[in-house]
Amino acid sequence: MKFISWNVNGLRACVGKGDFGEAFASLDADVFCLQETKLQQGQIELDIPSEYEQFWNYAEKKGYSGTAVFSRIKPLQATYGMDAYKEDKEGRIICLEYDKYYLITVYTPNSKQELLRLDDRMDWEDAFLRYINDLQKKKPVIICGDMNIAHEEIDLKNPATNHRNAGFTDEEREKRTAILKEGRLIDTFRFLNPDTEGVYSWWSYRANARKNNAGWRIDYFLISEALKGSLENAGIHTEIYGSDHCPVELVLKD
Repeated sequence: MKFISWNVNGLRACVGKGDFGEAFASLDADVFCLQETKLQQGQIELDIPSEYEQFWNYAEKKGYSGTAVFSRIKPLQATYGMDAYKEDKEGRIICLEYDKYYLITVYTPNSKQELLRLDDRMDWEDAFLRYINDLQKKKPVIICGDMNIAHEEIDLKNPATNHRNAGFTDEEREKRTAILKEGRLIDTFRFLNPDTEGVYSWWSYRANARKNNAGWRIDYFLISEALKGSLENAGIHTEIYGSDHCPVELVLKD
């Protein structure tokens, strides 16, 4: 079972560059998750094979946030957002329930420049941990998406100069540690590649960051510890362009 997650930073722009359709076909995922679609309903027609069911969560604010999932496997049900969190109007979560697990795609809020949204981010993290733990009372979870956090120094090119920047503050990193520990979750890429350096999923558009590989690993697949025995592969497709992020991958044994 192959899963892909990709922050496309505007789906219309990614499609317009010609990158999305090519990547979708070549990656050939059973479940393909998107973040930051920046769409409203009816704003795009995609040439997606009919075997995929489509699920969309749009932000109320036009041109902002948003998530989508395309699934070959028919889920038991789909739900959208976290009831406990005040920013559900931003289209940040889709949860599909399958027979053996829940799949959650998430676009975690950014703490913004000068950490203007750090307090909201802390509230989000607490609510998200409660949300996934409630789900895990029923069955394991797979969580994917742009989580706007480089957890450890190995997860970004320049840790020393970024300690008080959004995505690498002590507060955010502590919340990530808590989610992994208290949520009994595995960071699949780091679990399989504990010492791998220089592999990132996001690069600023500034200062030739991608050309110089001055990146951050902020896109993840997390799985419940109960699924560890099914983990086959976790990868990062740095060869794929079309966004300031690249797709990340999870493969589970059937």
